[in-house]
Amino acid sequence: PIGLEVGTRDELLYRQMRYIRRFEERLLELFETGALNGTTHACIGQEADCVAVMEQLEQDDHVFSNHRCHGHYLARTGDGPGLLAEIMGRPEGVCAGIGGSQHLAAPGFKSNGIQGGIVPAAAGIALAYELMGSEAISVVFIGDGTLGEGLVYESLNLASLWQLPLLIVLEDNGWSQSTPSHLNLAGSMRGRFEAFGVAVEEVDSTDILEISPAAQRAVSRVREQRVPCALIIHTYRLCHHSKNDDNRPPEEVVARWTLDPLVLHGQRLLPDVSARIDGEVAAEIEEFVAELLVQ
Repeated sequence: PIGLEVGTRDELLYRQMRYIRRFEERLLELFETGALNGTTHACIGQEADCVAVMEQLEQDDHVFSNHRCHGHYLARTGDGPGLLAEIMGRPEGVCAGIGGSQHLAAPGFKSNGIQGGIVPAAAGIALAYELMGSEAISVVFIGDGTLGEGLVYESLNLASLWQLPLLIVLEDNGWSQSTPSHLNLAGSMRGRFEAFGVAVEEVDSTDILEISPAAQRAVSRVREQRVPCALIIHTYRLCHHSKNDDNRPPEEVVARWTLDPLVLHGQRLLPDVSARIDGEVAAEIEEFVAELLVQ
């Protein structure tokens, strides 16, 4: 993971979140200038989720993600140059420039842009771990909109029936692209999992020090008891759905910026420490951005 060589835990967590934030800010800038083509989905505002979960994982665990995968990949691998090269379609990218922004395949990490399409694969790897007698677990990130996909419930049924070491991390940011969750979802999110006998950890926060304990409990349950578990994180996406589409009420978004995970956690650091980290991260990212742009 990013920046594990120096600093206190608070500094390391802040550095990881800042790295993800600055990478995606720079990515959006490159799209705006025409340096990149296609589309991309940023996780600005949700950085605490992936960093908190990845902090609990072991090297042999397998992570699966979705169309909004950059933060998950960076928190797991720290491979900013490889991810940017992939998005630019370069041969030195994670998948030799073939997968692009949404479809990554790296050791211990996979992502897929099809809603819910990655969940059966995550359950399959969990089954493989059980058959191998491994202590590793499988982790899959989904969004609230993915709860409308039947594949999720087929996978939950088998994961519960076969008692698979599968952690489902539901990042509920309140919006399925441009549709608010309350217009898209009957019943409760927790109830969707509990109906299959899957235990749930739930946290409503963008503060990484509040999310981390819930992530630790969920990961420990899956790893130690070899059973599926769901971690529901009620969060918020501060940026648009894709590059520039956002139909949410502007006043709602403005209000949520006061709960920016970087601001909340950054307040725990001395100002000169957070400023130093900001500068180091920006310089590191700008170095490989410049190298890729001149190739």
